[in-house]
Amino acid sequence: MAGGEGRIGELGALTEEQVARMLDGMNEVIRAGEEARRLRAEMITVLAGLGWTQDRIAGLTGMSQPAVSKQVAKGRDGEDAASPMALTLDQYDAPWLEGRLWALAEDVSERCGEDARCARHVDALARGRKRFTPAVVDELRRLVEEDLRRHRDALPGAHRAAYDEIGRGFDIPPKTTAAPASSASVRRALAHRIQRDRLRGDGEDREGRED
Repeated sequence: MAGGEGRIGELGALTEEQVARMLDGMNEVIRAGEEARRLRAEMITVLAGLGWTQDRIAGLTGMSQPAVSKQVAKGRDGEDAASPMALTLDQYDAPWLEGRLWALAEDVSERCGEDARCARHVDALARGRKRFTPAVVDELRRLVEEDLRRHRDALPGAHRAAYDEIGRGFDIPPKTTAAPASSASVRRALAHRIQRDRLRGDGEDREGRED
């Protein structure tokens, strides 16, 4: 009994600030998980629209084929049932540009390590601690530009070229007003993946030529 009361007393001595920090960490993980599930569900619909078979999607997602089939049917019934989207980098809606910027910052952070000024922002975005608000995007642009200047000799030229193109996209809004069919989170994720692969390919090609 006495031992139990001691443990309770210790827990009771926690401050509100300590409990808030502890629960914030838990809530962060829960939010990230919920967002990842929503993104996966939307991505399944996009892949199906691009012609991927349900069996193939099930194998890649670790889901059962009936679960994938249910999600595909749900996506088709939704208001945002999308036609196949273009998967080229030269698209200029904000979520697509944000995904490209995120990928660029992530690659700079990995190549430059702790010396990258954008590293903390990249980590916060990956953990869901920051969202893609205009203020966060502007700050990330500033930090990436600073890293490109400070680490110019260590980074492939493709990084500066990508940054310049992304910056022009943000600064000169597209003339078309048609809204993309897929959600912002899906477009951001796709642009992030495509830009990462492009940067790595360009960087490896350049390193190979220089050898």
